[in-house]
Amino acid sequence: MNKIRKQIVFYGVVQGVGFRYRACHAADAVGATGWVRNEYDGSVSMEIQGTEEQIDAVIQSVERGRYVLIEKMSVRTIPLIEGEYSFRER
Repeated sequence: MNKIRKQIVFYGVVQGVGFRYRACHAADAVGATGWVRNEYDGSVSMEIQGTEEQIDAVIQSVERGRYVLIEKMSVRTIPLIEGEYSFRER
């Protein structure tokens, strides 16, 4: 299992629409770890660790949210964090 960690900032209609709840639920379902939080500028930041497939599955699940509209994402790969065992809201 080839784990990676990504820092992602989501822009669009991403606050007040269940984004963080869906992200946590989807990450738990696929076994990804990390965190998600709302930012003051209306975006949502996420650090997520897992396989490329796990990360893609979480993003796809969030995108299927009823009122979520991701207009843009800023993505970069960052170093893994050892000993992280869950995905949570910050």
